[in-house]
Amino acid sequence: MNYKQYFEKAQQASRTMVSLSKDKINTVLANLADALVIHTAEILAENAKDLEKMPQEDPKYDRLKLTEQRISDIANDVKNVVNLDSPLGEVLSDKTLENKLHIQKIRVPLGVVGVIYEARPNVTADVFSLCFKTGNVAVLKGGSDAECSNLAITKVIQNVLKTHNINPDVLTLLPTERAATEALLNARGFVDVLIPRGSQSLINYVRENSKIPVIETGAGIVHTYFDETGDLEKGKAIIFNAKTRRVSVCNSLDCLLIHQNRLNDLSVLLSPLADAKVEIFADEKSYDVLKNSYPATLLQTATAEHFGTEFLSLKLAVKVVEDLDSALNHIANYSSKHSEAIISENAENITRFLNEVDAAAVYANASTGFTDGAQFGLGAEIGISTQKLHARGPMGLQELTSYKWVVRGDGQVRG
Repeated sequence: MNYKQYFEKAQQASRTMVSLSKDKINTVLANLADALVIHTAEILAENAKDLEKMPQEDPKYDRLKLTEQRISDIANDVKNVVNLDSPLGEVLSDKTLENKLHIQKIRVPLGVVGVIYEARPNVTADVFSLCFKTGNVAVLKGGSDAECSNLAITKVIQNVLKTHNINPDVLTLLPTERAATEALLNARGFVDVLIPRGSQSLINYVRENSKIPVIETGAGIVHTYFDETGDLEKGKAIIFNAKTRRVSVCNSLDCLLIHQNRLNDLSVLLSPLADAKVEIFADEKSYDVLKNSYPATLLQTATAEHFGTEFLSLKLAVKVVEDLDSALNHIANYSSKHSEAIISENAENITRFLNEVDAAAVYANASTGFTDGAQFGLGAEIGISTQKLHARGPMGLQELTSYKWVVRGDGQVRG
């Protein structure tokens, strides 16, 4: 198959985006939000075809599954994007030099944004809405697991674009075969940036093989440290929410670290997790405490591989640490630099944790479940970047832009 034609059309469509006004863009997105709800039944029917092919115990099943409420949530995220101010045209710097050259640094689109993702059909709408709002063209490569769902959502989007006489190639959904991934990784000169969303293996593969600049949206190996001064009731609620709210997402809790002087509170701290059927992998000290209180069928002794694992399921590793320094060292060794939290009433310890932990999002006395573009006031999100160049954390509108220097003169020449 000639994949080059997809990229050429996307590049051509990119040049048409500059003619769209901000009002036009917002009107299209508002119509899209309505259309997604109107076509809920068709989208769910196609999603059911995908779900039939995936075992329910697969960690990706929950990410793949759409419901009326989830489609409504996707539509609301699109509406949120409509209500956000567009960063396009923002003047980042404005100065006039002694030679009277007027120089401005102005925010502009990245251009053509490629996204490779797995069983996450919501990404199709999220990425399009954010890219469209920022004047970018989106080239999407979804996984075969979500083929029917992605096609259904893409159809809704492209029909709305056609209604407004906008080139439907501003959203391109590539075929699901592996060859399309390889073509996208090599689409240098057509695609400006590539963003992988999915497992660590997918992210690693894209980073190692892409000829296009990559923004990594890393896996979430997430820790929460319960400090010696941690409030027990706050801790119970935060840990329960972070672990069980939605286990298949990257901000869910994977490892609880607890100060050795609070071991006697561990059973109470984790008691709500038993009702949710969370399987605990406990180190030796925490196992000795939990074996008399936590259900035996849900309790196992931790091994080395349980630390540094993104579970994406109802599983949690537990480790006892001597003090804050030990907790910081453990996080430094095992963190994927996504989201990390401390539960503490000690202001000095909180400050040290927030300052010293190297992660895209750090929390004090709150659930890591908030690491999300919509929760951070960004509307939808393109992903959560765990790298440091260009973008970090939830990526919204600003992270989908670059800038250019605009220089106005009146005949100046350089000596």
